[in-house]
Amino acid sequence: MSPTEITVNGTTRPCEAGPHTSLLDWLRGQGWTGAKEGCAEGECGACAVLVARPDGPERTRWVSVNACLPPALSYDGQEVITAEGLGTPTAPGQQAALHPVQREMADRGGSQCGYCTPGFVCAMAAEFYRPERDGQTPQDPTEHDHECGPNGFDLHALSGNLCRCTGYRPIRDAAYALGDPDPADPIAGRRDSAAPPARATEISGAGSTFVRPADLPDLLTRLAATPDAVLVAGATDAGVERNLRHTRPPVVLGIDRVEELRELQLTDETVEIGAALTLSEIERGLGGRVRLLDQLFPQFASRLIRNGATLGGNLGTGSPIGDAAPVLLALEAALVLASVDGEREVALADYFTGYRQSVRQPGELIKAVRIPLPLAPHTAFHKIAKRRFDDISSVAIAIALRLEGDTVASVRIGLGGVAATPVRALATEEALTGHAWDADTVARAAGVLAQEGTPLDDHRASARYRSAMLEQSLLRFFDEQGRARAKPLPKDGEGVRDLYENAGEER
Repeated sequence: MSPTEITVNGTTRPCEAGPHTSLLDWLRGQGWTGAKEGCAEGECGACAVLVARPDGPERTRWVSVNACLPPALSYDGQEVITAEGLGTPTAPGQQAALHPVQREMADRGGSQCGYCTPGFVCAMAAEFYRPERDGQTPQDPTEHDHECGPNGFDLHALSGNLCRCTGYRPIRDAAYALGDPDPADPIAGRRDSAAPPARATEISGAGSTFVRPADLPDLLTRLAATPDAVLVAGATDAGVERNLRHTRPPVVLGIDRVEELRELQLTDETVEIGAALTLSEIERGLGGRVRLLDQLFPQFASRLIRNGATLGGNLGTGSPIGDAAPVLLALEAALVLASVDGEREVALADYFTGYRQSVRQPGELIKAVRIPLPLAPHTAFHKIAKRRFDDISSVAIAIALRLEGDTVASVRIGLGGVAATPVRALATEEALTGHAWDADTVARAAGVLAQEGTPLDDHRASARYRSAMLEQSLLRFFDEQGRARAKPLPKDGEGVRDLYENAGEER
């Protein structure tokens, strides 16, 4: 194998990190100290850096990630930019050539103590270079969406970046003042060529081994030999375990660039999502085709986390409060499990067997998530948490409803946070199916939903509150659907199907 190395700010350096050294610790050890450790669990963004990711076979996309979470060895052969790599430092006494993001942050007072500033700058730079934003026509600032600037800047790109002293208005002002990248900007130009390919890596030290397998057969062979190995893609869970609980598994298998786990396939019968695709990649790849997932994505942690987190990881941990499981239960998803003995399909409703336990056997991994088509046209994802975004849910409810006239033809309801595992609300589904979709039916079914699961009292919510939120969620969904269906339909000849009866339908 080739020597491990990482290209940082255009300079390639040997990476002699241990299997459990985070990218942040390795960068700081190399002298790039702009990125800071704040929370060590991916919630503050002080450690944010830019990384080069594939954007199709011939292009690169710069995305921001929390450097405190992934192992440095995950970036063997890859490219990283830190805050020091933006702009052009000059000799003492001369004015530095600041990057546009840095200049706007300085001019608009976006930095005070400065601890969080490098992370904000990197997250803002990722949005600055987002190709879909380039060339967008500025809009009247009195008319634009409050979450999206007149320059097309998506303010959610900065979610997960925490500022304790400056306040967010000047940071937002800096983001909304940015224009398009200069054509001569080398970081922008880098997008026009392919991202660095993945390469096999194997490093041992301090009693542990990190392996990036060459392909899926290699991965499955290694997993069969060491079934207790920890699988790491974005490390948004494993990195927290390492940083806060000091876990040091003997074998770590990096699967983030195993191509067989990164496929997105759409057919007339199914949507199949590779287990190692990041949530951001899934969102772009689906392009709104699965409406319920579109409702999930903005509420799933932060953009920094979604740039690393995967469905395989979210389901593989078996957490009862993972946000993806309720949505996928409502979509009647199945999991493709793979091992050296072959593949098998398991309905997600049958996958969880207990608290953080599943039917997955030693040596098996989640290869893909398979969603059947057509999709139910009426959907909702309600996440009840203490914060609107970037928080762990107290209760999560996903609903997928199909009507025939005013009768419930089918309904699937997935729940999180109310039992030892994510669960289907089977009793509520039965109370609705075949009955009129009206206020009386929904009120009775909402009372049934309040009794689903076995909610507990904990520091996030009481059992009584969780039950109340289940009941209110169905009532809210009924109200939302009623208001949507009451809107005027498109005029004849506009070439638009009934937006309300068929919204989200797949063909």
